[in-house]
Amino acid sequence: MGKQTLSVDIGGSGIKVMVLDEKGMALTERDRRDTPQSPSPSAVINMVKELAATKEFDRVSVGFPGVVRNGITETAANLTPEWINFDLAAALVETLGKPTRVINDADMQGLGAIAGIGVELVVTLGTGFGSALFINGLLVPNLELGHHPFRKGETYEQQLGRAALEQSGKKQWNERLQKAIANLQHLFNFDTLYLGGGNTKFITIELPPLIKVVPNVAGLLGGIALWKD
Repeated sequence: MGKQTLSVDIGGSGIKVMVLDEKGMALTERDRRDTPQSPSPSAVINMVKELAATKEFDRVSVGFPGVVRNGITETAANLTPEWINFDLAAALVETLGKPTRVINDADMQGLGAIAGIGVELVVTLGTGFGSALFINGLLVPNLELGHHPFRKGETYEQQLGRAALEQSGKKQWNERLQKAIANLQHLFNFDTLYLGGGNTKFITIELPPLIKVVPNVAGLLGGIALWKD
């Protein structure tokens, strides 16, 4: 059977889990719960523990919405301040009793979506604005484009995150997205741009041929790639 991986996607609005086989094929349905109202490390870890309780797995892969280095979460703009410099990998090893690897959530989504050819940029449109960059399949980690200046003195996340979508409406959000895509094309000269995350369902603009919308499940399917040494 090979090793089974519990893939976990921690987001600002939802926490998702799924078990994958060694080839990255789903062995279970995707389970989802709303992220706790106060998403502290203990609250999120307890929710992951509950979601994992009925599942069999040998190891754990986690996508986290922030900068992650050696399993430690360094930023967490859409969660709580307790996440800064929190050893999430060690905490999950202790809680779940299995080897655990943690990576930025957009990086993990990218690993589940890319073709591994040329310059590939991944942008996740969810609570925040996640990003990942790959060159011939190699990850440039912790890009965090969302917090870079975009327009009108605001960042990509401030202009294109969920709060901005709700405040400005779909029409204006789509216009901003079109400008962001043009910006990113000039900046990275990408071969492919992948758009993921829950808010892709609100895209109404016609997307250029270099752009692909990827299903939300890619954020979990990328979990298998964390164990390809």
